[in-house]
Amino acid sequence: MATLDRDGVAIHYEVHGRGPAILLSHGYSATCRMWDGQIATLQNRYQVIVWDMRGHGQSDYPDDPAAYSEADTVEDMANILDLCGVQRAVIGGLSLGGYMSLAFHRRYPATTRALMIFDTGPGFRNTDAREAWNQRARQRADDLEARGLAALGSSSEVRMSQHRNASGLAHAARGMLTQRDDAVIASLDSITVPSLVLVGSDDKNFLAATDYMARKIPGARKVVIEGAGHAANLHQPAAFNRAMESFVGDLPA
Repeated sequence: MATLDRDGVAIHYEVHGRGPAILLSHGYSATCRMWDGQIATLQNRYQVIVWDMRGHGQSDYPDDPAAYSEADTVEDMANILDLCGVQRAVIGGLSLGGYMSLAFHRRYPATTRALMIFDTGPGFRNTDAREAWNQRARQRADDLEARGLAALGSSSEVRMSQHRNASGLAHAARGMLTQRDDAVIASLDSITVPSLVLVGSDDKNFLAATDYMARKIPGARKVVIEGAGHAANLHQPAAFNRAMESFVGDLPA
């Protein structure tokens, strides 16, 4: 375990194993613990780097709402790789972590060896659709402030996560879960690195989004994990790990 200091904000990260680097980012309201099964599978052959986003888990929960943004998240990822001495990595994530992985590639394409996008949407071209998403994110933040951590529910990735309080999650919902523009979705057809787009067959809210990404990203590999919901890696870990290992194993050196 280690800590990155980003302008006074402590970001928790962990490095497991040695070999080609893989950076995995968790979903909103989860933590890096959601990747324990993938760490165990990959660490004998890869350097697996996981972390807690600001406002989550063991990272800091800044009081300033302006400390939470897509840009801050991408820079947290870049700085973690710098601290680890990694010049190129496979960049992967689930849900919000997948969206931030796409945002990272847009900002740092030369650092991205490949992309693994799990149970994720790429954002919205339509302004009204984006605002509807943002309104739901803001409502989620309001609920967290009203009810505390009880507002998180009991999804698989949430049950295995620990947060000190709900304040950081509320700020993250408003500043990181909301989307400002269509830059990420507009970047899909310019992605040239190998890309894995994976979704659970029961993740109804993201089936169309992953179909769209698989069509738009040139040469993307699409995988559907049968019997899995939104946290495909937790619901069907063996099938998920096989898909991930196959993809990274096929990457050019």
